[in-house]
This record gives sequence, C-alpha cells and structure tokens, in this order.
Amino acid sequence: MSIFLNQDSKVIVQGMTGSEGMKHTTRMLASGTAIVGGVNPRKAGQSVDFPNDVTVPVFGGVAEAMAQTGANVSVVFVPPPFAKAAVVEAIDAGIPLVVVITEGIPVKDTAEFFAYSESKGGTRIIGPNCPGLISPGQSNAGIIPADIAGPGRVGLVSKSGTLTYQMMYELRDYGFSSAVGIGGDPVIGTTHIDCLEAFQNDPDTDAIVMIGEIGGDAEERAAAYIKDNVSKPVVGYVAGFTAPEGKTMGHAGAIVSGSSGTAAAKQEALEAAGVKVGKTPSETAALMREIMASLDSVVI
Repeated sequence: MSIFLNQDSKVIVQGMTGSEGMKHTTRMLASGTAIVGGVNPRKAGQSVDFPNDVTVPVFGGVAEAMAQTGANVSVVFVPPPFAKAAVVEAIDAGIPLVVVITEGIPVKDTAEFFAYSESKGGTRIIGPNCPGLISPGQSNAGIIPADIAGPGRVGLVSKSGTLTYQMMYELRDYGFSSAVGIGGDPVIGTTHIDCLEAFQNDPDTDAIVMIGEIGGDAEERAAAYIKDNVSKPVVGYVAGFTAPEGKTMGHAGAIVSGSSGTAAAKQEALEAAGVKVGKTPSETAALMREIMASLDSVVI
C-alpha cells in the first residue's frame, strides 16, 4: 500500500505548459505517473506532446479537468504571485489532493489558502516549497527523482527535499511505501503528524523515518503524537545542530529564536518519545537498518 498517492491516482498539472511544469511533467510521466491533463486558461483546448508518444490535453480550469478526466490529484507549478489563486481554484473544484511545489509563496497567501481548505474540507494540501511525494512503483507527484529507490516497507516524511533524496538513497535496498516531502515554510498543509498517522495506519509500512529541522515546534508536537499514538518504530534526524541563532537557514521556517526551535531541544523531545535520533543522515539510516534487520529476523 501507500499513503495519499497510489497506482490509481490520476494527476493534473497546474502550470504544466511553463518551463518547470513541462520538465517535471516529462519526468513524472517517465516514472509511470498517470498524468491526465494540464491546466492553463490561456491554452485551453490545446494539447502537449511528450516523449514516448504521450499527448496530454490542456484544460481551462481544474473543475473542467476533473470532469473530463476523473483527476484526483493536482501538482502546482504556478509562479508565486499566482499560486494562491491556483490552489483556491483546486479547492473550489473539490480535488482531494493538491501538491504545491512552488517556492517563494508569501506566508500570508499560504495561510489563507490553507485556512480556506480547512473551511471547505475534503482537500489535502502538501507543501508549498516541497518536492512532493512518491509511492515508488505506483505514482510520483512532484520533483522527487523516481530512480533513487523502489517500493518497500519504510515510510519517510521530511521537511527537506535534498534530505528526502539522500535518505531514499541510503535505504534504497529496503525501499519505501511512500516518501513525503512536506516542505519547510513556516506555514504548510500536511504535517509530520498527518504523515505519521497515515503510516501508522498503513499495513504495508513497517517503520518510519522522520526528518525535521530547526525552527518552530513541529518536531516536538510530532514527538508527543508518536508517544501516544504510534506503535511502529520511528527513527529521526533534525537538521541544523550548527546553525547560528537568529539567522534563517535554507527554508523560511528554519530559524532559531532564543532557546526555542533548536535541534537539541527537538532531539531531546523525540528521544523522550522513544525515537532513535541520528547525528547525521547516514547515522539515521544506519539506525533504520538495525530496526529493519530486527524486524526481518522476527519469525512469524
């Protein structure tokens, strides 16, 4: 199984005809994703040819694309000034999953479209400023390279795109049920906790890797959730142990203010919840290898 995305997912791409949209739609198609349409009001009624004789129609809006194709996932590559309107349109259309890849969306815009999705109900947002998610061998919605790792029984949730890729590579021989890059902006849709809950409920996920970073209290809240609700083994990594105080590091949300949001505090909270925390990504992968080896050795 997988979480949020599977072999039956039908994906549309908002902003498909732009340079980033074209590039990554090509990559998603190559990885087996069922791309059933693009959305661009100025190019409605046209179609775009991709390698391997694949032709994808372009629709004027999300509602039209859903009605014509049965799409249930949208991937957003719309530039920051127009991203909020694109996400609101997808929410209004009632699409179940919106994956917002766009970087640089104003936090006010994100807060508004996330609050709007909450008020409407029914649409899950992943991102923004994220690599998306992949269920290897089934579907890939976003920019995660599909050839890093195949299907398996490890679940991965990460704030960082590059650390998502590294962890998938480190554990490629075990494979993944799903890997979800939730993004590192101060306001995001789907959280660590949302993914932890989904992985806990997924019978084909045996263990979970959680990657966090400095700033905010998402990892501390995830630790409390794990302690009370997650019975599967979890290993963690927190990026930013050497980050200077008061300086934004990489993601807009990665900033330490005073004693709050430090990597040490997050590590302490996770370890108190029974999560083994690695000092580096490679050490974190080694901890997961130990867990998977012990699970494999259990006689059923």
